[in-house]
Amino acid sequence: MLFVTFEGIDGCGKSTQVERIQTRLSAASYPSILMREPGGTKLSEAVRRLLLDPAMTIDPYAEMLLFSAARAQLVREVVAPALAEGTIVLSDRFFDSTVAYQGGGRGVESAEWLSDFQRRVAGGRVPHRTYYLRIDPAVARRRQSIRGEAQDRMEEEKDTFYQRVVDAYEAIAAREPERIRIIDAGLPVEAVEAAIWADLRTLLTNGAGTGDSASCSPK
Repeated sequence: MLFVTFEGIDGCGKSTQVERIQTRLSAASYPSILMREPGGTKLSEAVRRLLLDPAMTIDPYAEMLLFSAARAQLVREVVAPALAEGTIVLSDRFFDSTVAYQGGGRGVESAEWLSDFQRRVAGGRVPHRTYYLRIDPAVARRRQSIRGEAQDRMEEEKDTFYQRVVDAYEAIAAREPERIRIIDAGLPVEAVEAAIWADLRTLLTNGAGTGDSASCSPK
């Protein structure tokens, strides 16, 4: 089994990449599921609607706890059973987002406190690999502007907030270089995909994540 997460600020392209990587896995006959955070269960999707509603005012600490509640439900209802069955789990965000956004961006708690708490929330589940799509906040903003989509509550934050989030992501990547791979999200979409797939194929070939309960061999 393999648990792979995709991280980065809004507009970095991670949602596009997680879908492309699942397509690659499917073509190579690897069983996989794709999920997003917050979301993936009835409860988690309800929490998502609250968290992203632009009309909603949420205390930063309450925000962190809501993200955590959605994550706890998702891990126990979806992630853990899928991994136990030998399915590769791909997640558009996981607990690093909370450390970066609520820790770095909001400043609700220290990175150390949040990292420890989030591992408890996740029942000890830590991704085998995390792809951090690094991008300049100004570039990410331009991408969002070009798409012309309505902004949710998180996307409405100021540039200074997003710079703090970026700084937090950089610190996380520096602390855990074995788990986290930094990907230049400013490259063309195809180049970003190729870089991620090259690293992921190495993990699959070496059987990373097989020590728990299932193999990463294709079915």
